[in-house]
Amino acid sequence: QVQLVESGGGLVQAGGSLRLSCAVSGRTFSNTVMGWFRQAPGEERELIAAISRSGDMTFYSESVKGRFTISRDNAKNTVYLQMNSLKPEETAVYYCAADKRAYSLVVRTQFRSGSWGQGTQVTVSS
Repeated sequence: QVQLVESGGGLVQAGGSLRLSCAVSGRTFSNTVMGWFRQAPGEERELIAAISRSGDMTFYSESVKGRFTISRDNAKNTVYLQMNSLKPEETAVYYCAADKRAYSLVVRTQFRSGSWGQGTQVTVSS
């Protein structure tokens, strides 16, 4: 059974940066498509970034494109989300997700069949 553990959340001022990490165990990490979601209070969970198994393909939502970067280290079984120029409205719980299906299918179905971590809180103060 796959386990995902997020870390790196916290409190940051608007315009600041944070780097989230997600450590994965229980599955061959290099065969797994990875993604990051966020969910603000009262809002639906939103897919904001995804990365293919080898890291050669990435997806970003329009809301984070140009400011966030997803990356992975298959030797460390870890996926990262570098977040720059953070805004107060991006305060949310950030989750990582893993899915072993094909990259295009995973992104199109938004990790519907995937596994999830417990989330890490990111709070951006104004």
